[in-house]
Amino acid sequence: MIPAFAAVWLYVASRWPVRPELLAVYIGLSVMTFLSYAFDKSAAIHGRWRTPEKTLHLLGLAGGWPGALLAQQLLRHKCSKPSFIASFWITVVVNVAAFVIWHSGWLQKQ
Repeated sequence: MIPAFAAVWLYVASRWPVRPELLAVYIGLSVMTFLSYAFDKSAAIHGRWRTPEKTLHLLGLAGGWPGALLAQQLLRHKCSKPSFIASFWITVVVNVAAFVIWHSGWLQKQ
């Protein structure tokens, strides 16, 4: 999915202006989200306070979903609960759609 988003990003950037700072935002949010997943996995193992699923989803929705996807695959965390995975993919679709709609100017044309 991350390579597919890179392709979408390149397509959008070739058609409409995309601020370069946005890439830094996606990277920063992805790192923060990955670390949140890692913290939550450690907390689950050691019986400590857990990061609420709502928080993990909000981080993904804000743009940290690439980091969440990497954490799910590399840390094997939050990857076997069907309801969580379904909600995660909804946040990915909403984030990518918002990225495309925002940069295409489609909202301003309505």
